Order: sequence, then structure tokens, then C-alpha cells
Amino acid sequence: MLAIAAGAGAAGVLNMWYDADIDAVMGRTAMRPIPRGKISRFEALVFGLVLAGLAVAVLGLATNLTAAALLACTILFYIVVYTAWLKRATRQNIVIGGAAGALPPVIGWAAATGDVGLEPLVLFLIIFLWTPPHFWALALNRSDDYARAGVPMLPVVAGRAATTRQILIYSGLLTLASELPWVLGFAGTVYGVIAAICGAVFLLLAGQLNRSTGADRRAAQRLFLFSISYLFVLFAALLIEHGGGSFSHMRASHGGLPVGSVHAELLPSADHSVSSFSNLSTSEV
Repeated sequence: MLAIAAGAGAAGVLNMWYDADIDAVMGRTAMRPIPRGKISRFEALVFGLVLAGLAVAVLGLATNLTAAALLACTILFYIVVYTAWLKRATRQNIVIGGAAGALPPVIGWAAATGDVGLEPLVLFLIIFLWTPPHFWALALNRSDDYARAGVPMLPVVAGRAATTRQILIYSGLLTLASELPWVLGFAGTVYGVIAAICGAVFLLLAGQLNRSTGADRRAAQRLFLFSISYLFVLFAALLIEHGGGSFSHMRASHGGLPVGSVHAELLPSADHSVSSFSNLSTSEV
């Protein structure tokens, strides 16, 4: 967990190193250490590289090479693919780049087992689908900032109506995906009910945003704030539900299809890893 968190921190430092030019012209980021002159870009680069190297090395030594390789690839994807390329090149920057923020459960699972299973891939999908509505809700009220910095966020290049429509579509897909842990049998009824309630609220807020006018900044703010709580509640429910025992040859309730054995101690490893890159992305986008 600490190594994954350190990796997320390293990615954040390297992101601020690369984006120092646009951070200086955006109101939301102008007070970061590099634009303020507290540290130089070179110092940030060195610190970020050293921290990334240490995080990957410690994870490899403490767990296994699979987890270390996944962490290294996540950091590289976030910095090279998202920050250096997609962020300034395409309106789909958040959609594709969101894969980096969705990988921590996969890393955590690999750290505990040495391989990648279906369960962490489902958690990956949930975070991947959560990312666009979360960040576009933020970007709707920050579109002037992104336009001034030349970052082609969806609200800047496609407008408010197209953005809120996409938010509603992704919110629907997210609501469906959030039920997969219950459908596949590695989460119980408590999780299924909580996911359904949270999904309904998410969809309600997305619908309100889609019907709102450009002058209404509150609808986007409500969805953005709830989206943060949504992910926390969803994974907390999964963690609490399976924190005290183990799954043994669980069967999905629909049709009695076997879904294999899953040990509860693996889910905390994946769940605790979730917040690292998702929190990083919230502050760095």
C-alpha cells in the first residue's frame, strides 16, 4: 500500500514538473510549488524520478515483480501517455488517460496473489467508467481555465450540452458496472443494495445536470462532490462486507453458476490501493 501510494505521489510530482507551464496560467493550479517558485522544475523532476524508482523497487522486493511492473507501467502511462500526450491533444484525454487511475486495484491484487484475476478487472472497469463523469463535472465549472491553458477538455471543445450528455451516458454505464461484483458473486447483497442506491443517486444528479442551464454551476458541483463520496462508499462497502472472513466456492445467485474461490484478504489489498491514483487524478487533471 505504501509503495503504491508513493508511486502515485511520484506520478503527481512528475505531472507538475511537465505541466508547470499550464499550471501557471490556470487559477486552480497557479499556487502549486513550481509556479510559485518554491522549487525548480529540475528539483521536481529529480525527486519524482527517485520516488518512482524507489516505489517500484520496494513493491517488487516486498511483494512480486508482477505488481512492481504494473506500478511502473501505471506511472509511465500517466506521465507519458496522459500528461505528455493525451491531455493536450484530444478531448478523450480523460477517458483514455483514466486507465492509469483505474489500475491500483489490479496492482493491489497482483501484490497479494502474483497474478491478475477477474475481480480486480471488474474494479478497474468501475473506476474507469467513474472517471469521465467525475472529471467532466469538475471541468464544466473550470472550462475558462482549461481554454486559457489550451487543454482540450470536452466542455471546451464540444460545449456544455454535449458534455452533460456524455456524463449521463457514462453514469448509466457506471451504475450497471457497479453491480458486477454482486452479479459475479464476489460481493454480497449488502454491497449490491448500496451500489444500487448510490448508482440511482449518481444517475439522478447526472440527469439534473443534463437538464440544467449553463448559468447553473451548482448542478455540476453537486455531481462532482457526490462522485468523490460515491467511489469511497462503494469500495468501503466491499471492504467491510468481506473484511472478516473468506469466500469459499461462492456461487452467483442468478442461475447458481460457480464463480470460483475468492479469499477476502485479497479484496482489502485491492480496495486500499484504489484511492492512490484516483485521488491523484482528482488533483492533477
